[in-house]
Amino acid sequence: MERIGLIAGNGRLPFLFASAARAQGLDVVVVAHRGEVDPALAAEVSSLTWVRLGQVDRILKIFREAGVTRAAMAGGIGRVRALTEARPDLGAVRILSRLRSVRDDALLRAVADYFESHGVTIVAPTDWLAQALCPEGHLAGPRLHPAQEKDVALGREVATLLGQADVGQTVIVRNGNVLALEAVEGTDEAIRRGGKYGGAGAVVVKRCKPGQDLRFDLPAVGPRTLAVMQEVGARVLALEVGRTVLLDAPELFRNADKAGITVVGIP
Repeated sequence: MERIGLIAGNGRLPFLFASAARAQGLDVVVVAHRGEVDPALAAEVSSLTWVRLGQVDRILKIFREAGVTRAAMAGGIGRVRALTEARPDLGAVRILSRLRSVRDDALLRAVADYFESHGVTIVAPTDWLAQALCPEGHLAGPRLHPAQEKDVALGREVATLLGQADVGQTVIVRNGNVLALEAVEGTDEAIRRGGKYGGAGAVVVKRCKPGQDLRFDLPAVGPRTLAVMQEVGARVLALEVGRTVLLDAPELFRNADKAGITVVGIP
């Protein structure tokens, strides 16, 4: 059986990828980042080995010993954890020494190049998860009213600028005011901050960075995102079509309908 590697982070995406890869006849070999990955993933794959963030050469060794020549990155790494708990090995030091910038895209591309130079090609997880990408149009909840449509348009514009700066992917807007921008704290905390400053009724817009490498760091939302929105009274979740991963989409849509939260796919 052909093997594929999975460099796993937090959230549901590693589970979705593992399930889809197995369904296509692949043996899934996982390296899982400590403190990020749900240990239950071990029951869903052929093998799982724990690593610390920054152990690049260790990951390569695990894959090469398992005969893995292709691997995908799936799941997030908490940025605060990345700043405080990384344990870079010699491979990571070599990568960092060649970088002018350690922003997300530049760093991940450099990591992918390093892996490929050592015989492991990094592929896009969405090659196996096309069915999980956000479709276009109204997906759940009430229809947008004109004021919300304007907030979505503003959120798209600001998210584009935020992405160009390689800072984050999420913008929270209400009544023409930008309430919060995602940075190191991640999507959930950005939504909470937007709710704190703007009260109920906020619009959450999430989109890819312009020119984003689709092999890693795609926007992803799921039922947990919706639960945070309910917590602060946010009313709209607007997502980029074809480039946002929907985690457990049926549950997400059911919960949105029950909560009266609009979910919409925007081109």
